[in-house]
Amino acid sequence: MNISFDLDSTLIPNGKEFETEKRNRIAKLFGIEEVRKGTHGLVSDLQNQGHKIHIYTTSFRSKGKIRLTLRYYGIKVNRIVNQTENQRVLKSRNINSSKFPPAFDFDLHIDDLKGVGIESERFNFNAIIVEPTDKNWVEKIKSGIKNAG
Repeated sequence: MNISFDLDSTLIPNGKEFETEKRNRIAKLFGIEEVRKGTHGLVSDLQNQGHKIHIYTTSFRSKGKIRLTLRYYGIKVNRIVNQTENQRVLKSRNINSSKFPPAFDFDLHIDDLKGVGIESERFNFNAIIVEPTDKNWVEKIKSGIKNAG
């Protein structure tokens, strides 16, 4: 399955919503962002099960910067879709939605925004909405993937 993850408030904190992995001073100097504690383990487990992992964000961060941050934590993803690409593709398909994972061949999208959950119903795509404060977010995602698969 092609699974995409949002970044802000899902994998990367937008404040102090969740615990993050440790990073050293050099990483901070290079602009490596913090990631949610448990992200590496979750992504590894999903990849070991044969899933392909992608990033789908409405952030304007460059794909290189996103890849650098993820690599620092030992996370490799197949594809990164940022807002620049998202806007271009959705506009070309005349899709009026903040996100539309099927446009990028993503089978399931994981996000923190309830609005994305509403769009998933309206536009008929699979999404798992995870609260930034949910301590059992990994289990919620794993069980949602089992139910979606």
